[in-house]
Amino acid sequence: MTDQAKPLSGLKVADFSRVLAGPYATQRLADLGAEVVKVERPGAGDETRTWGPPFEAGVASYFRSVNRGKRSIAVDLVGEEGKSVAADLCCWSDVVIHNFLPEAAARMGLDGDSLLRLDPGLIVCSVSGFGSARSPAGRPGYDLIVQAESGLMSITGERDGEPQKVGVAIVDVLTGLEAATAVLAAVIERRASGHGAVIEVSLLDSAFAGLVNVAQAALATGSDPGRYGNAHPSIVPYESFTGADGHFVVAAANDGLWQRMCAAIGADDLAADARYATNPDRVSNRDLLIPELNSRFSRHPVAEWIERLELAGVPCGRVLGVQAGLAAADAAGQPATIALDGAGRVVGPPARFSGGRMSAVTGPPSLGQHTDEILEDLGYTRERIARLRQSGAVA
Repeated sequence: MTDQAKPLSGLKVADFSRVLAGPYATQRLADLGAEVVKVERPGAGDETRTWGPPFEAGVASYFRSVNRGKRSIAVDLVGEEGKSVAADLCCWSDVVIHNFLPEAAARMGLDGDSLLRLDPGLIVCSVSGFGSARSPAGRPGYDLIVQAESGLMSITGERDGEPQKVGVAIVDVLTGLEAATAVLAAVIERRASGHGAVIEVSLLDSAFAGLVNVAQAALATGSDPGRYGNAHPSIVPYESFTGADGHFVVAAANDGLWQRMCAAIGADDLAADARYATNPDRVSNRDLLIPELNSRFSRHPVAEWIERLELAGVPCGRVLGVQAGLAAADAAGQPATIALDGAGRVVGPPARFSGGRMSAVTGPPSLGQHTDEILEDLGYTRERIARLRQSGAVA
C-alpha cells in the first residue's frame, strides 16, 4: 500500500501528549496515514527522549519506539504567545490529543470546552490516569500504579509468589489502542453529523477492560481470582513446561487437543484417566496432572517435543528471547521490523492492507525539527516566526 493510499491520509492530528499512552495512540494514527504534529516543550521535549539507556543516535530507544512518522514543533505553552500558536495549531487540525491534568489543560486553553468553542468540529481526546470524574480529582497516573490498583498485578506472578507487574507497560499500550479506536469512531461519526467530540480515555478503565474474562470471573463469583504463573485459570494444560534443554508452551485448549497431545507424547495412560477426561476435570486436578507432565517432558529436548506436538496439530512453541523472536519472524518470511530512512530499524505497524505491510518511512523527529515548517503551514510569515523565536514562544 502506498503512502497516498493510506486510509487516514489527510487527517491532521495535534499531539500534545507525552510518555507512552498518548504517543502510542498517535503513532498508530500516523502509521495509518494521519499527519501527526508532536508538540513539545522547548529545550526539554518529551521526557522519554532521555529515558535510557539504550540510546540510538543520542535518542532513547524508548522515544523511538512510539514517535516515528511524526513532525515536531517546540512551543512554550505557558506564555500567551505560545498559547496562541497552540490554538492556531488546534484549529488547523482535525484531532487534538493530550494527557494534561484538567486544570493544566484549562490554563492552556486545551480543554474540550475551550477547543470546541474555537472549532465545533474538532475531536479532542484526553488521556487520564484514573478518570477526571473520580476523586481525588486530578490524580496523575502511571502504568505501574494502575497495574497495582486495577488488580492486574494481583493476578500476575507465580501462584505462591508476590504480585508482579507485566514486563512491558501494558496498561499504557492498551490505553493508546483504546484512544486511537475512540478517535477513529469520532472521525466516522463527524462525517455524518459534522459535529466534533470530547473523549476521555483513562488508564484505569483501559486496565479493567483489558482484564476481560478475569474481571468477569470476579464479578460472577464475588471473589478475587488467584495467580497462576504461566498457567490458565480455566484451561489445562495451557502453560509452560520444561524440557531437557529449555522451556516451551502448550495450549491444549479443548478435549480433542488433549487427546492428541497425549497420543503425541506417548501418554495413553493419562488420556484414559478419568480424572483428566474433560477440561473441568483437568482444571480440578491440575496439581496432579501438571507435575506428571513436567516429569515426562523433562526426559527429552524441547525440539523433539515441538516436532511431535506440531505433527499432531497441537498448538505449542518454544520460549524465546525478544531478539530470537524477531529473528524467527524474519526467517518465517514476514519480517516484524522495518527500516527508517537509514535511521535503523523499528518494529513495524501490525496492520496489513491488501496483503502488504504499510511502510512507515520517517524516523522519530528531533526536538523542534519542524517548527518553522509547521508554522508556515499555519500561515505564519517568516517575520512572525522570527519574532516568536526571539521571544522564546517557539524553538
